[in-house]
Amino acid sequence: MDATSQRFLMCRPTYFAVDYAINPWMDPTAPVDADLAIRQWEQLRQTYHDLGHTVEEIPPVPGLPDMVFAANGGTVIDGRAMAVQFRDPQRADEAPAYRAWFEAAGFEMYDPKHVNEGEGDILLAGDLLLAGTGFRTAHASHAQLQEVFGYPVITLQLVDPRFYHLDTALTVLDEHTVAYLPEAFSPGSQAALRRLFPDAVHATMADAEVLGLNAVSDGRHVVLPVQATGLAAKLRDRGYQTIGVDLSELRKAGGGPKCCTLRLRQGKKAGK
Repeated sequence: MDATSQRFLMCRPTYFAVDYAINPWMDPTAPVDADLAIRQWEQLRQTYHDLGHTVEEIPPVPGLPDMVFAANGGTVIDGRAMAVQFRDPQRADEAPAYRAWFEAAGFEMYDPKHVNEGEGDILLAGDLLLAGTGFRTAHASHAQLQEVFGYPVITLQLVDPRFYHLDTALTVLDEHTVAYLPEAFSPGSQAALRRLFPDAVHATMADAEVLGLNAVSDGRHVVLPVQATGLAAKLRDRGYQTIGVDLSELRKAGGGPKCCTLRLRQGKKAGK
């Protein structure tokens, strides 16, 4: 298995808190250790550096505690960036901050016509765009994604509110392989995934409940929550090298390694 060097965008959780509840993971009455959240995030960033990846950072904005979840800030493929439109008003002001960063970085910009929460629900798998819907990203946005990026879009219906974004229920391991939790998807979507990825790794509910599928792969190394021991073992059996990280504080808002990580794909020459 070959590892591909990646360019990531991250946002330091300087203002991280759980002040509201917009998914089942969030409990504003539960204590949050903001300093620990920063240390855990820094360990994730260092892990990427150690693997030889490039990490860029967008400045955090006061009053936006979920801005740390950079995957929701956009979708970037072949040098094009699709901005986002959040479902929940608590996160709405993140969208222009991320859009401004993409524009300043020189990406060709496209604005969403419908609710669209970026790589939280839109994952590139080889030459397919896997697009989640059911809780956040609107189904209507999938047609625009195909027009902007030119990749066939496969709509996947999420049915469990704990797995409210596609990247909490499925991770792309390489151009041909994914890991996912079958129970997180509608029967028709499960059937589509079986056809598309007959050799997929199936996660257990126990690993999904610690956001084990909210993982980041470079084709060889898979960075995932350290608590997802069963999934890590399955991945190692398939020949992947797993690296466990502890993001327990950020999980209180429903986030894991992938939520904190937006992949910046410059163009076809740089690889997908």
